[in-house]
Amino acid sequence: MNLEEKTVKSNIVFGGHIIKVHCDDALRADGKPCTREYIEHPGGACVLFVKEGKILLVRQYRYAYREETLEIPAGKLNPGEEPGATAARELEEETGYRAARVEHMYTMYPTPGYTNEKIYIYRAYAAEEGESHPDEGEFVSARFYPVAEVREMIERGEIKDAKTIIAVFSYLLSEQNSACNAE
Repeated sequence: MNLEEKTVKSNIVFGGHIIKVHCDDALRADGKPCTREYIEHPGGACVLFVKEGKILLVRQYRYAYREETLEIPAGKLNPGEEPGATAARELEEETGYRAARVEHMYTMYPTPGYTNEKIYIYRAYAAEEGESHPDEGEFVSARFYPVAEVREMIERGEIKDAKTIIAVFSYLLSEQNSACNAE
């Protein structure tokens, strides 16, 4: 069975600085008309940097949740910017660290029910410390946390950010597999 739905007419009901909200007329897979609402987002990239058994996290206030969060550095894609370049740029802007290279780990769909946003998850290697230069109006503090402490914070529900959880558990799994292969 073909599950694809067809757009009849795309209707943008709100166009903001970062997102557009659509309320489209569409046809379901069975051919019946329907309305589909979704948020168009340019996507983002994030980056995991581990140095000497510690993970670099940024603390920032997230208005939508009305709380501070701990996350790996991240930001939205600029028009025409490759996700790896975004990850490297965000690492430097938010923390001051400049990566010698970044490697793609995963691409995730954070909420496929109502947005087309994609988040590209990277890992940074051989980053050199420098000066951070966050965007205007962006207030973050960066700090390294021991890997075991980050895992415990995730397990206690203190770190709730999905991209950070995916990156950290992927790292832990790869480390576990490396240890098993070494035996």
